Amino acid sequence: MMKKIVSLLSVLLLAAVLQAGAGSGPQEDYITRYSGIAVAEMYRSGVPASITLAQGLLESGSGRSRLATEGNNHFGIKCHSKWKGKTIRADDDEKNECFRAYGAAEDSFRDHSDFLRFNDRYKFLFDYPVTDYKSWAYGLKKAGYATDPSYAPKLIRYIEDYRLYEYDTKTVGEVYSSAPKGEILSLEDGESYPAEIPESPLKIEEATVYRPAYAEERSFSLSRTLYAKNGVPFLYSVEGETYESIAAGRKLFLKEILRINDLDHVEPLLPGTVVYLEAKKKMAAKGLDKYIVGEDGEQLRDIAQRFAVRKKDLMKLNGLSEGDRLCEGDELLLRPVRKRFRLWKR
Repeated sequence: MMKKIVSLLSVLLLAAVLQAGAGSGPQEDYITRYSGIAVAEMYRSGVPASITLAQGLLESGSGRSRLATEGNNHFGIKCHSKWKGKTIRADDDEKNECFRAYGAAEDSFRDHSDFLRFNDRYKFLFDYPVTDYKSWAYGLKKAGYATDPSYAPKLIRYIEDYRLYEYDTKTVGEVYSSAPKGEILSLEDGESYPAEIPESPLKIEEATVYRPAYAEERSFSLSRTLYAKNGVPFLYSVEGETYESIAAGRKLFLKEILRINDLDHVEPLLPGTVVYLEAKKKMAAKGLDKYIVGEDGEQLRDIAQRFAVRKKDLMKLNGLSEGDRLCEGDELLLRPVRKRFRLWKR
């Protein structure tokens, strides 16, 4: 009888120990510490907080990997050719590869959001709702974020095991007000974030039909649809058109229309080409802070045309010269760098 009592007490004691230790492991500590910044980044960039936290848990080993502890790199983002910040070396697909190193973990979270938001191959993800974490997980794998064939199921398991999906419907204030006391990355007093999750950059840059009233003021023909991007009117060329014919039809000098479109000589005009009719802007539209080059050899002029920004201003903004070659993964600023939010520990 005594043995049974001792055995029962042992079982109860073990259960109590396990229960006391629940919620205090490295995964839970990581979620507590970084959930606030993950939600803040969701409202800034549109990347679901659950995905950010799951990727951070997986890529950084719950914050314990060498990249995370020594380089504050929580998402395994590599240097790429134009990275000007600090670096850290580690073995990945190849030995001794170059990874980005950050001054603080929150810089890594912000860079991760921007890496997805401003990279063409991830743009389709922003068509999914922020609450559709499964589509995001499988979409990341499809886009080539990781080579592990089980990458998506691993993310989903983290999200469901730790109920990370709950953060996709929370506000920044709710996360911080409900966080347990202890060390948690928190926004500085007075820092604000958008009240709504922003749209995809792809949607932000979509051309809108140009207002006929304004077109009439500029003596533009109303028989043809004009569009505007970044507030700059343009048309799509049609079969048989040339820069000469468009200039003549719009009462512009040939040199003027070439200058507007960052050309120094006449070149063949393919149907469907964007031809701007007024000077482009010095910077991209609000919300398009940077662009990540999708493939080697992409031309700066093509990027300038895409975002309705003058090529010379893109060069000045990024410290580039004529002839500089762009490589896959290079980051181009489309707007001047804004002062980043500061964080404090509570």
